[in-house]
Amino acid sequence: MGWHGMSPDWGEVQKGKREHVTVGRVLTLFAPYKLYVVGVLICILIGAALGVIPAYLTAQIIDRAIGGHDAHLLVTLSIATVVLVLVAGLVGVLQSYLNNVIGQRVMADMREKLYRHLMDLSLRFFGRNKLGDLMSRFNNDIGGIQNVVTNTFVSIVSNVVTIIVTLVFMIAFNPLLALVAVIIVPAFAIPTRQVGKVRRRLSRATQEKLAEMGSFLEETLGISGILLVKNFVRQDYESGRFNKTSREIMALQIRQNMVGRWFFMFIGLFSTLGPALVYLVGGFEVIGVIKGHVTVGEIVAFVALLGRLYPPTTQLMNVWVDIQGSASLFDRIFEVFDEPRDIADQPGAPALPPVQGHIAFEHVDFAYVENREALHDLSFEVQPGQLVALVGPSGAGKTTVTMLIPRIYDVTGGTVSIDGHDVRDVQLYSLDAQLGMVTQETYLFHTTLRENIAYGRPAATEDEIIAAAQAANIHDFIMELPEGYDTIVGERGYKLSGGEKQRIAIARVILKDPRILILDEATSSLDSHSEALIQAALEPLMRQRTTVVIAHRLSTILAANTILVLDHGQIVERGSHRDLLAQDGMYAQLYREQFRAETERMTALQAAAEIA
Repeated sequence: MGWHGMSPDWGEVQKGKREHVTVGRVLTLFAPYKLYVVGVLICILIGAALGVIPAYLTAQIIDRAIGGHDAHLLVTLSIATVVLVLVAGLVGVLQSYLNNVIGQRVMADMREKLYRHLMDLSLRFFGRNKLGDLMSRFNNDIGGIQNVVTNTFVSIVSNVVTIIVTLVFMIAFNPLLALVAVIIVPAFAIPTRQVGKVRRRLSRATQEKLAEMGSFLEETLGISGILLVKNFVRQDYESGRFNKTSREIMALQIRQNMVGRWFFMFIGLFSTLGPALVYLVGGFEVIGVIKGHVTVGEIVAFVALLGRLYPPTTQLMNVWVDIQGSASLFDRIFEVFDEPRDIADQPGAPALPPVQGHIAFEHVDFAYVENREALHDLSFEVQPGQLVALVGPSGAGKTTVTMLIPRIYDVTGGTVSIDGHDVRDVQLYSLDAQLGMVTQETYLFHTTLRENIAYGRPAATEDEIIAAAQAANIHDFIMELPEGYDTIVGERGYKLSGGEKQRIAIARVILKDPRILILDEATSSLDSHSEALIQAALEPLMRQRTTVVIAHRLSTILAANTILVLDHGQIVERGSHRDLLAQDGMYAQLYREQFRAETERMTALQAAAEIA
């Protein structure tokens, strides 16, 4: 994100604020599992306390049991050491279980909330974002933060508690040796922040490249995409594009994994330099080079305590780097969460009562992008049970009109109402429940024909599903298939023809039984037989319903109560077929260009029927 026009200092302050807010938001993910978190903290405290006691017992074994030739004490302390390690291990298992439960539940919550949030966003969002990028947020980003959510935050608390408890015991043993042990820590902590910043930047760049690859795969490996590639013999070209992105991801991941490795190699000196300094200073005390009262057993115990101090310190430094790398993933996920719902219920919005089907557009303006109106000052009414046909050249605004009725988009001016209720003032669910749409591009899920037909009414009975299929003129075709209604339709319904998919979509709407019907008659590219079957299926579907149709067929136009002619987002003509032809305006021109051939065909068929 750029900060153009801002001073560098102000930009750094804002960046710090964003990081702080992100950490706070991440921590809120754990709020529903407070009891589990408390359980983990208790395990951490118990484990930290149990972890330092063996070092104390070691000192007692050397100085009192072995030094004092006390066999009974030696046996007792040895058994106590084993028991403490066993108890600490059991506490660690319990902590690991609670930690994994918390982590996996948080991950599930994030996935479910992200999916639900996406479901509530309008088409504007999906129109400007690639599907592959959204899939990357689910698969790569959420998958990438799993280790942070499951382990990192508990690791921070565990390591901090372990360090504090260990330091307390070390200071109690010998303040001078404690100072010697910790004096080298700051030298290794200072570069950690810079390493983390580099890791975060590389992590975000890697995730963006992974999202780019996801979009590429979605486009080229989908049914339509792979057909296009094969038809134009572009396999080598697309493979080259994929390889380029793949190599870029490889280079970024190598850099990301190698960031700070030299630095962390020097951190490994902790395990050697610290004990060496303790043996040196402690040994000087024992042999009298410097004044002190430390014993050999205390030196050995102190070195053992370093094993409880340095590894957590090193882990904390690694954790900071990992968190910085994962922060970019959280940023990308929260970017989606922060996407506003521009189509949402008003606070306290009532449900839309059962409607008669009166639709009114009053001075409606709409723009997909600012300062480019798709509709301007559009006004018309559809009475209950009427059929209104929308005609006009491509880009006139016909599809936009049909999108405003179910609030797929909201008007930017004026109102759209149903039975006097502004569609923006009622609950979306209740609005959608009384509308049915058959769009130009039919979409079927990769599941059975039965489930595709019953998608709008999952509780429908078998008889109701069959009745809907019969009304849509698709039942006989289904029964000819080896598996009947259990036939899997394939990706996007690829196993079916265009006409068959369209009739499945019509059956789906018939089963829903809406009061208002919105149709985009996509029959122009179908053969005459499929077209006739679809037309026969549409006639009972439109009966006794308020219907708004983007008309592609002359028969639909002739059946319409009113024809609205749109051009450049405005209604330029309205009336019946006969009236509009008499005006000899845009409709008459469209009729001559688009429907004359169909008229001649219909006339010829009628003449042939009369001769026969």
